[in-house]
Amino acid sequence: MKRINWNTQKSESLKESRGVCFEDLVFQIEKGDVLDDYAHPNRQRYAGQGIMVIGFDNYAYLVPYVENEEELFLKTIIPSRKATEKYLGEDHESKTVKRRKRSS
Repeated sequence: MKRINWNTQKSESLKESRGVCFEDLVFQIEKGDVLDDYAHPNRQRYAGQGIMVIGFDNYAYLVPYVENEEELFLKTIIPSRKATEKYLGEDHESKTVKRRKRSS
């Protein structure tokens, strides 16, 4: 498996703003819990970039990345309601939203 890399300052910022960091999702990637992996739909602007869909804490996250021969470099983490519905199911989504509201 290729080395997975990311910007540590970005990871800290994501943890503060979105409640999830690269370290959380790398654990899922290494376990093989990637729900989907596809080329970025805007290939002109984001040439060579892929997007992994990762399920974590009952929610789906989009993780854009670039890959070279040595590593995967994770760019950011995007929580996605649509991906949660698609990959984890609508019932799963509503349960997640209720749980998140209680814990806030």
